[in-house]
Amino acid sequence: MSQKTYREAIRDALREEMLRDELVLIMGEEVGVWGGTYAVTRGFYGEFGGKRILDTPIAEEAIIGAAVGAAMGGLRPVAELMTINFSLVAMDQIVNNVAKIHSMFGSQARVPLVIRTPAGWGQLAATHSQSFEAWFAHVPGLLVVMPATPYDAKGLLKAAIRSDNPVMFIEHARLYGVKGEVPDAEYTLPIGVSDVKRPGRDVTIVSYSRMLHVALGAAEELAKTGIECEVVDLRTLRPLDMAPVYDSVEKTHRALILEEDWTTCGMGAEIAARISRYRFDSLDVPVERMGQVEVPMPYAKNLEELMFPDEKSVAQKVMEMVA
Repeated sequence: MSQKTYREAIRDALREEMLRDELVLIMGEEVGVWGGTYAVTRGFYGEFGGKRILDTPIAEEAIIGAAVGAAMGGLRPVAELMTINFSLVAMDQIVNNVAKIHSMFGSQARVPLVIRTPAGWGQLAATHSQSFEAWFAHVPGLLVVMPATPYDAKGLLKAAIRSDNPVMFIEHARLYGVKGEVPDAEYTLPIGVSDVKRPGRDVTIVSYSRMLHVALGAAEELAKTGIECEVVDLRTLRPLDMAPVYDSVEKTHRALILEEDWTTCGMGAEIAARISRYRFDSLDVPVERMGQVEVPMPYAKNLEELMFPDEKSVAQKVMEMVA
């Protein structure tokens, strides 16, 4: 095992897959000479050349459109969108082409395409700080992956690149510097499998991406008071693996869902609906949800920090649930 940052884990996954399969290529704005907005592909242009590391115009619809054609033609493109906010420009391509070609062509065509894009915030203001993962998880035909740790990011990205299905691979901009153990040996992780990151007996906390780390931090503080939380990391939002969640709720009889998206029509709403439908008799209290304040993101740092659940507010919510 080696200690790697989230950024390094993703870079290693991309490089290993490019070395393994010459059909893999990377395309996007400034992914080549500049090395990517978050420096994930730094050095790739010199190693693999301009035919496999393609700097594109500032045109997200064209990036995804070209990547779709390349995938249908037999290549395995990894298209980088500088931020998930810019996916709005390419929604027609993503929703009507990427997600549907396999079905509409009667399985005669496939789109083995990975769309890498960071979500998150950090004084980027209202139009550059949005979380749209629930939008993409709503669309049949797309796989949606949103890992929280370096280990999961590397293993799931390698699996995504090898998949014959289109994958939205959503990274969180505030996780790139997070460190964790990553195996030195070759490995992949299955898409569509949730993971229990912390065992517990009193409350189930369900989360993904950056909110997983908030959940784990709150759980550690609550443990000092004798409250043991079980933390389930979804990792993949479509398909959604609820089995570990159901097993946990049967044990704890309480569920709290943490997300960084707005809660209205968000991932938490779907998860809460499934728990209430399939484990209703196991619940001692209603399923609770915590997410982003439902206003456009302010630019001011002090206001921005008030927008999301933190360890203190999560711990307070859990204590209310077990009171």
